[in-house]
Amino acid sequence: MSTTAGMTVGALAAHTWPARHARANATEKLGVAVIGCGGMGGSHVSTLSKENLSVDLMYLCDADPRQSEKRAKVVEENQKPKPQLVTDYRRVLDDPHVHAVAVATPHHWHAPIALAAMQAGKDVYVEKPASHVFHEGRVLVDAAKKYNRVVQHGTQMRSSAVTVEAGEVLKSGILGDIKMSKAWNCQNRGPRVPVSDSEVPVGVDYDRWLGPAKQRPFNTLRFHGTWRQFREYGNGDFGDDGAHDIDMARWGLGVETHPIRITGHGSNVLPAGYSEYPDNMTVTYEYADGRVLVYEDRLFTLYGQLGVDSGNAFYGTEGYMIFSRRGFFRTYLGRKEEPGPASGKSGRVGIPVPTHWESFLNGVRTRTQPTAGVEVAHLSCGLIHLGEIAARTRTVLEFDPEAEKITNHPAAHDMLTKEYRTPYGFPTAI
Repeated sequence: MSTTAGMTVGALAAHTWPARHARANATEKLGVAVIGCGGMGGSHVSTLSKENLSVDLMYLCDADPRQSEKRAKVVEENQKPKPQLVTDYRRVLDDPHVHAVAVATPHHWHAPIALAAMQAGKDVYVEKPASHVFHEGRVLVDAAKKYNRVVQHGTQMRSSAVTVEAGEVLKSGILGDIKMSKAWNCQNRGPRVPVSDSEVPVGVDYDRWLGPAKQRPFNTLRFHGTWRQFREYGNGDFGDDGAHDIDMARWGLGVETHPIRITGHGSNVLPAGYSEYPDNMTVTYEYADGRVLVYEDRLFTLYGQLGVDSGNAFYGTEGYMIFSRRGFFRTYLGRKEEPGPASGKSGRVGIPVPTHWESFLNGVRTRTQPTAGVEVAHLSCGLIHLGEIAARTRTVLEFDPEAEKITNHPAAHDMLTKEYRTPYGFPTAI
């Protein structure tokens, strides 16, 4: 269990924010900041500076100033005044003119910064997974309620037109009752050869980048791009690309609670190389009403499954649907699997980031929760954490959805949280 229970967030024991809430009316521009300017952070910068979203991009924040400087060039072509470039996210949270922040840092920083932002009166767009460990998700849910904050999770397929259309088919009953769903993430990540530790790049605030993770020498494989494969900072592909697919699996199955039983398997069929995560994983979740959700990672393939590289299947009593987050779905009905309702074409990219941002910013203005709110995030991210624990402990986990406790394995239950490096703590409750 964490030894930092009750601490304030992220070296902030002496740093508190005034009891203020930046609010905007329905017509004025919103002040927005992006914290973490790498891959998805860069995408958010591009969206916010180019799309007609009626925002002022006020800050770009990254512990590596090269990241924010790179993204600033995009903004300079589209916006005046220019955003401020900072390395400490607390600078952003101190500004009362910032209404909302996007958190696109490595996973281990998502919840601490999101929580601090809510405490500072900011609304939050947090990249997936919102939590690095299960307990963080519960704290974010409670914080959003306590501070009356709007939170959007970066599972943007929730805002996709093809998702809405597929949802209407599922609701129509043509497939019968959906009893089982499946998600898969198939791609070839390829092994990487470990490298020696090296000097911290000039200008990088490495201690802040590490934050709650343990202190260790700098290594390029634990930095930009590949940090996801280390448990101290990321959740592997399961919590990265796989987060979209498992979120869609839960959406299609129609479950609004945690599972009661989880089984998992993970191994390496190729040389593990630098990664701390398996290159294949299979997890099964059972819900109290008997419905089942299955997740598969296959990170050693050049091909997908059922014509989809990363996607879903929803199995009903009368038929089934194959769904791709690339922007299409197909249905098959009855014993003969006759083609049913379908939409889109294979290969059409379905990445509705502006729409997802519109949902969030509308929520900020109207004080309503967007398409992928904080409780949606916690239920889907919870599957990631519980699945990894089951695979790591090689145990069938019995889970109490109401108490949010693993009831049959004390060591596995302790894995619902983690240790936080002093002074970067995280509270046990809000």
